[in-house]
Amino acid sequence: MDATSKKAYMIAIVVQMIYTGLSVLSKAAFNDGMSIFVFIFYRQATGSLLLLPLALIFQRKNIPAMPMILLLKLFLCALFGNTLNLNLYNVSLKLTSATLVAAGSNAMPAVTLCLALLLRMEVVDLRSSSSIAKLSGSALCIAGVMVVAFYAGPGLSPVNHHRAFAAHAGTGSHASTSKAAWIAGTFLMVLSNICWSLSVVWQARILRDFPNRMLVAVSLCMFSALQSLVIAAVAERDISRWKLRLDVGLLAIAYTGFVVTGVTYYLQAWCVEMKGPVFFAAWLPLCYVFTVFCSSFFLGEIVHLGSILGGILLIGGLYAVLWGKSKESRFASRSEMNMIDDGQDVQQDHKKPDTHEVAKPAEIQCEQSRCDGSSKQLDRIC
Repeated sequence: MDATSKKAYMIAIVVQMIYTGLSVLSKAAFNDGMSIFVFIFYRQATGSLLLLPLALIFQRKNIPAMPMILLLKLFLCALFGNTLNLNLYNVSLKLTSATLVAAGSNAMPAVTLCLALLLRMEVVDLRSSSSIAKLSGSALCIAGVMVVAFYAGPGLSPVNHHRAFAAHAGTGSHASTSKAAWIAGTFLMVLSNICWSLSVVWQARILRDFPNRMLVAVSLCMFSALQSLVIAAVAERDISRWKLRLDVGLLAIAYTGFVVTGVTYYLQAWCVEMKGPVFFAAWLPLCYVFTVFCSSFFLGEIVHLGSILGGILLIGGLYAVLWGKSKESRFASRSEMNMIDDGQDVQQDHKKPDTHEVAKPAEIQCEQSRCDGSSKQLDRIC
């Protein structure tokens, strides 16, 4: 394994560890009483303060080239992919647990596939093993969500009884959350995945018309900060809920704003560029494994058998979808290479002279020389 591959493996693991910290710290902040809507605004505002100077330094010349229709598309994409997605995600995290939300993240590729099928951006051929794998993976993801939502099972005792974030111990488990709230939180998580998948499909179309990833990312973050400010102002009118203190809430805001929005964006982009999106997505289950341990260790969450079984089904569905997509990509690349080779062969055939047409005049010349030689011999004999 070369140095670049080793670096890609390390970065993929580090990114999943960062996402684990996102779930655990956010859950700890909500358990400590922080407002979800205020937290999202501060998170997006912090990310904007980090990304905006970078965009002004490196992309200043390209900013005037953004037309009004593009800004409108980015505003709507931020509304669904950032603002609505984050609000649904964090409300789901508040009602359920960090373990469930981490498990639900594995369903994102399957949800994206379903939306791409509805929008006719994907084609399914039931005679193809890759299409069958993608459909089977989507069915496994749906089954995993159902198991997580409707089956609790016996609970596993926490790994550490002396928790780092001890406020409201045990919050977010089936023991302290009503069944109705748990089910509602599970389906809010699914809706969050749908909003995220819609934004991914939408961003792909936007980047075709305006292939500048940094300006697109900065615009989405800034629009989301403005939208989150409006939502938080309507939802939280108590000024005391907006005050920041030196507690886990401030730590969560700084972590999500600077580390997740800033550092993870570039690490993830580098990893995808070097090894491809399938390689990066294959590491998503590692975040679930880390979160199961960290939520039990730091938050004292009781992990139930239903969450583990549902997570296994979701991971299986994820890998089935990724395998199908990977096989389709390899087949498409081979077909493209074959078409290129066929085109080169045709061009070479056109350039080659016809051997029959060339040989024919040569044969005629030989016959003529023979006739000329025999006639000369006859003249000499005569």
